[in-house]
Amino acid sequence: MSSTLSAAATTRRSWRVVDIVVASVIAVASGVIFWAWNTTHHLLDFLFLAFPPSSALLAGMWLFPAVLGALVIRKPGAALFCEMVAAVVSSLLGSEYGWTVWVSGLVQGLGAEVVVAVFLYRRWSLPVALLAGLLTGIFGGVNDAFIFAWFPEYTTAMKFAYVGCMAASGLVIAGLGSWALTRALSRTGALSALASRKAAQERIVG
Repeated sequence: MSSTLSAAATTRRSWRVVDIVVASVIAVASGVIFWAWNTTHHLLDFLFLAFPPSSALLAGMWLFPAVLGALVIRKPGAALFCEMVAAVVSSLLGSEYGWTVWVSGLVQGLGAEVVVAVFLYRRWSLPVALLAGLLTGIFGGVNDAFIFAWFPEYTTAMKFAYVGCMAASGLVIAGLGSWALTRALSRTGALSALASRKAAQERIVG
């Protein structure tokens, strides 16, 4: 019995060709969105002149592939793969942040990956998605403000505020947004070949 359960678990977590293809599509499409967002988000800078760290409220647009990939593919490494490949694609298209987005993709992807791993890749409810988005934002914010230290003019309090704003953006855009999008895609039948095919029928909390 134990060997049968172990084999079933291995099969459930193994990547199939369809998983690789769909994850790649998500990642590449997200990379194009990253590139477009990189060139347009500065148009909204005027909204944050009073308190520059609040600009991180827009950062969720760079975080969503990690959570979306995890929710759609539901296999170990999906969050990290989608976020990392999206970052690489955006850099190849001409990101203003250069090669550093590769590191950012790795760090941000790890945020979501840690959460779904803690739940053993078995729970995909709204709270899990929100937590994944939140941690992705925290990881990304700490990386930007303290590791790469993009904002030397910020005080320590402002840097923590930046992390908080990025966490909130991750919670809403990457977490809630990806969860809603996964359920919407499930209703269309687009996920019929994936483990997430019944996402629209799953309990919101559970």
